[in-house]
Amino acid sequence: MGTSPAPHYDRRGASEVLARLAAPGLFAATETAAPARITVRVKALQPEADSHLTQSQRMYLERFMRPCRPEQVTSATHRITWTDSAGVPNTGYFHTAGTGPALAVVARETVLALWRSLADAGLPERATDLPVRDQAVLTATTTDHDPHEIFRVGVEATGRALVQHGLIAADTPYRGIVELATGLRDSGIFAAVATRWFWELQASTFRRGMIPVRLATQPDGSVRYTAESIATLRAMKDATIADAGAVMRRATTEEGLDTEAAVAKYHDDLDLISRQYALLAPGTRPTCLAAAPRAVDGTAVHVLATVVDRFVETVAVLADTVEVVEDTTVAAVDDARGDDGVFSVPDMSCRHCVRTITALLESMDIPVVEIDLEAKRVVAGIRSPRNRFRVFEALRDGGYNPIDNVSAPAPGASVG
Repeated sequence: MGTSPAPHYDRRGASEVLARLAAPGLFAATETAAPARITVRVKALQPEADSHLTQSQRMYLERFMRPCRPEQVTSATHRITWTDSAGVPNTGYFHTAGTGPALAVVARETVLALWRSLADAGLPERATDLPVRDQAVLTATTTDHDPHEIFRVGVEATGRALVQHGLIAADTPYRGIVELATGLRDSGIFAAVATRWFWELQASTFRRGMIPVRLATQPDGSVRYTAESIATLRAMKDATIADAGAVMRRATTEEGLDTEAAVAKYHDDLDLISRQYALLAPGTRPTCLAAAPRAVDGTAVHVLATVVDRFVETVAVLADTVEVVEDTTVAAVDDARGDDGVFSVPDMSCRHCVRTITALLESMDIPVVEIDLEAKRVVAGIRSPRNRFRVFEALRDGGYNPIDNVSAPAPGASVG
C-alpha cells in the first residue's frame, strides 16, 4: 500500500509547481463584457483629532507596522460600499486626489471576470488532483493548498494592489483608471508589492484604507517607490520575520517541541505574523511564490507577469463598460434587519480571513455555522442584537467592515 510523502516546506518547489500549472495557459479567452451600471454608497472617513489617520489605522500602525511613522502613511478619504455584478456585497476605499470610487468597482469586476476565466481554463481545483509530491509541497508551503484557490487569491491580490496604489495616484503622472493600471504595471509596481511587501501588511492595510509607501516619478515617466519607502518596507518585513523566528526558537529550544508541534501550539500567533516566515531558513528573505520566472520544459514561465498583464488588459476593457453612479439618497434604517446571526464581510478575501474571523468569533464563544468566502457571508450563533453589536465592533477592530445583508445596495444592472 503506497503512502503520500510527508509535507515538506519548500518555497522554490512550490513556485515550480505553480509555474507548471500555469504553463499550458492560466486563463481562458475573456468573454465580451456586457455594459453594467453599479451603484455605490460613499462615506467620508473620520480621522482622529489632529491626525490624518482613523483610530483603526493608528492602532494597526502602532501594533504591527514598526518602524513606520504616521506621516509615511497615506489614508483614504472615503469608504464605499456596493453590490457587484455577481450580487456580492463589497467595500473599498478611495482618495479624492486619485481616481475616485470607480477604480475599486472596476477592479472588482475584473477579479470576477478573471475568476470565471480561471475556471474555464480547466485548472486543477484541488491539491488532490495533483501528483502526490506536488500535493506535499503545496500543503507544507502555501497558505491555500488548492491550485484553483491559490490563483484566485493571486488575482484578488492584484486587484488589491491596484486599488491601494490608487490612494497615491497623485504621486504619478497617470490620469484615469486604465492609464494608472498600465503605468503601475510598466513601472514594475506590482512586482514590487510581491517582492518587498509581506502578505499580512498588504491585506490588512488595504482593509483599513491605508498605504505606507510613496511613489516618485522618474525621468522616463515611470514611477518607483521612494528610497524611504523601500527602507521602511524592508524594516517592517525584517521585524515580522524576526517575530516569527522568535516564536519558533522559543518553542523548539526552550520548550523542546518539534516544528510541527510548535506550529500547532502557536498557530494563532504565527497565523498573524505569518507561519511561512516562521519556517524560513535563517537569513532568508522571502518573496511571492509567483514573482520569479521558472523554467518549464525549457521555457520561462512568469506567473506574476501573466496574471498582471491579463488583469490590466481586462481593466482596460471593463473601464469602458462599467458605469459607476453614486447613491446620494439617505439610507433608511431598517429595524427589521432579519436574522442576527447572518451578515456579510465584504473585505473577507481569502482563507486566511476565514480562519481569522472564525477564531475571533470562537474566542467570543460564538459558534460559526458557515462562512461562504465567495459570497462573503457569515452565519454564526449570535444570540441577540447586543451580541451582534459586540461582534461587529470586534471585527472592525480587526480591520474588517461587516454589514447587514439587507442594507447592501441592489446588484448592478445591465444598461446595454
